[in-house]
Amino acid sequence: MKKRIRISTFGILVILLLIAVSLLVDQKPSASNSEENKSQSKNEQLISNQADDKSSKGDTADDLYKVVIDPGHGGNDPGSIGASGSYEKDFTLSLATKVYQLLKQIPQIDVYMTRDEDVFLSAEARVRPKFANDLGADLYISIHANTFTDPSVSGTETYYYNQNSLSLANIIHKHVAEATGFRNRGVKKENYFVLKDTTMPATLLEIGYITNPKDEKMMLTDQFQESVATSIKNGVKEYLEID
Repeated sequence: MKKRIRISTFGILVILLLIAVSLLVDQKPSASNSEENKSQSKNEQLISNQADDKSSKGDTADDLYKVVIDPGHGGNDPGSIGASGSYEKDFTLSLATKVYQLLKQIPQIDVYMTRDEDVFLSAEARVRPKFANDLGADLYISIHANTFTDPSVSGTETYYYNQNSLSLANIIHKHVAEATGFRNRGVKKENYFVLKDTTMPATLLEIGYITNPKDEKMMLTDQFQESVATSIKNGVKEYLEID
């Protein structure tokens, strides 16, 4: 009889232990959720820091055009993988930084970046469009590199979604396509969330196919990126009618 009682007591203890472990597992945040929360917090801080920097200009800052440059992908989202193993996220950040530096030199423009380092920004939380909407941005430009299974495919294409973005897309594309020298694949409508969820004119640039070995080699050079960055700057100036 005592033996049965001991066994029953042991069984109850095992069950209680399993319940306790189950509760702990349920309460522990997943690695992906933790990273997502961290990236959102970092993004909010980035917005705050950039806004603080701009406020130092005083009341005149309200009269400036706010332009958001969005380097696609980042962190644990590498984007497309190039022919040589390069990551789209690195290309977009490098090019976006060059665009940022050029636009910073224009007195009529306040320029922002959705990320200025290799961090993940949640698509589910719509962090990128929220960034631009919260800033009350005037323009939003998302920079990407394209991919295809056939490595011979080449070209530059530009996307928009809302009708108020078509003019911006056409103007930017004209400059960028000329700068890349790749096949002109035109301007197309697509419901990418960064275009659909932004409230200001927005465009997404697919600069070229990094799965094309020849194009990728060009795209990763500073000379190519400086040329494309200048073309984006010129497109922004033309759209905003800045001399």
